[in-house]
Amino acid sequence: MKKAFITGISGQDGSYLAEYLLNLGYEVHGIVRRNSVPEHQQSRIDFHRENIHVYYGDLTDASGLERLLKKIQPDEIYNLGAQSHVRISFDVPNYTVQTNALGVLNILEAYRNACPEAKFYQASSSEMFGSSVDEDGFQRETTRMTPVSPYGCSKVFAYNLVHNYRNAYKLHAANGILFNHESPRRGSNFVTNKVVKGAVLIKKGLAKKLEMGNMDSFRDWGHSKDYVRAMHMIINHDIADDFVVATGTTHSVREMTDYVFSKLGLDFNEFVVQNPIYLRPEELPYLRGDCSKLKKTFNWAPEYTFETMMDEMIDFWMKTL
Repeated sequence: MKKAFITGISGQDGSYLAEYLLNLGYEVHGIVRRNSVPEHQQSRIDFHRENIHVYYGDLTDASGLERLLKKIQPDEIYNLGAQSHVRISFDVPNYTVQTNALGVLNILEAYRNACPEAKFYQASSSEMFGSSVDEDGFQRETTRMTPVSPYGCSKVFAYNLVHNYRNAYKLHAANGILFNHESPRRGSNFVTNKVVKGAVLIKKGLAKKLEMGNMDSFRDWGHSKDYVRAMHMIINHDIADDFVVATGTTHSVREMTDYVFSKLGLDFNEFVVQNPIYLRPEELPYLRGDCSKLKKTFNWAPEYTFETMMDEMIDFWMKTL
């Protein structure tokens, strides 16, 4: 039985990845950060709680990470933990860098010292590309990285650390450069679930308006379930390498909002207002990923479309609320 260790196991991706690995027969271990509301800190994995080994931990606690890896001796390490909200990274830049950059250094050192024969996956991000777009309108593994947020900058640092540790210490350390990915488990302060939840609240008469930021930024949105399958493929590749994971299609926030409200029989123009508090100091206008390398190497393809993903999220909030 293979052992997997997942940071961020209680998050959207971590919970789907834990499910996926359990179904493959893995023994799954993970860390969660301690907070004062324990009812919510593991809610996404509660239904598999008896099958998952969960520990308190944090990427900023280097000695704690090394102690756990020495104890567990995992075959695969998935580093999904992060301060993952781009807009909030402007409010807490120091914390974002401590967690997303130095935290990766901590777990790479723990990995190198405790279980160097294991395989390592780093959750890299399309935000690393920032304002760079290739001439054909796509971003790919070779696209220049010019991040436009503390979050993006911290992810570039971590991405390069993985390269350095791969080459310097001959570790099997890979990067998955994931474009935006969503699901009903996405935090409701992220734009897709914010729009879906807000629209359903309005539909049910529980709210009168929805405050938004930039409506004209474009994103390449996929489903988290599809992307955790790609993570498993990437970490188990014969060669530690870097892969873009994306759908290759892009939609604006305005288009996404229109789709959601229209599915509920509403006109978003009557309910959506812009609040400057949700605008970023430096906006990222456009993301569209080219995952040709991933498809060619693993024959990977997403099972969800943009529409089926959004429909699933709408159904979830219609039932939940």
